Amino acid sequence: MRLLLIRHGQTPSNVANLLDTAVPGPGLTELGEKQAAALPDALADERIEALYASTLVRTQLTAAPLAAARGLEVLVRDGIRELAAGDLEMEPGDTEAGEAYMVTAFAWAAGDTGLRMPGGESGAEAFGRFDAVVAEAAASGAGTVAMVSHGAAIRAWTAARARNVDVDFAAAHPLDNTGVVVLEGSPETGWTALTWAGAVVGDAAPAGSESGPTGRPLDAQE
Repeated sequence: MRLLLIRHGQTPSNVANLLDTAVPGPGLTELGEKQAAALPDALADERIEALYASTLVRTQLTAAPLAAARGLEVLVRDGIRELAAGDLEMEPGDTEAGEAYMVTAFAWAAGDTGLRMPGGESGAEAFGRFDAVVAEAAASGAGTVAMVSHGAAIRAWTAARARNVDVDFAAAHPLDNTGVVVLEGSPETGWTALTWAGAVVGDAAPAGSESGPTGRPLDAQE
């Protein structure tokens, strides 16, 4: 299966740099609406057969133009919502709270899934719910599936599940609004990331090989 993980369009909380993860969450800014409207053309070469969005309003608004252009139903699933911030909810992202949020998310991606977000879910719970939606999509038989989700969830899940994306790479490559990560594979065989926000993702660098500053091969371009 070809899996497109799409970050939602810009929200007021993105502009204010807030950890806003609770349902239903804010809508889109004027720029976010334009980003959503541009998705059908941006993904014109993708033969999308199923389209999912999270339970947060911003993902559904982002998915709407793509759904209309392709004649698809938006399948709303809680499992692909943002990593819940717990006690850090609505804290500024550029403070110690924001750092703690991302440190926890990437600790999960590195394998410490028993760790809990302060006052929130564990990595096992977060990845488990995301895995369940991906498994549902794979079982549907669709060849290409698009999921409109959230920045931290996409980066952490991809670092945990894609064989050629590690924590260093995901931490060094934030996703802009409506940025897309494209993967191929299945829940049974595993996943390989093909592109990250349009840039080709290379294989993991073998020991002793030349690599970039994040420990990724030099063909993993920004």
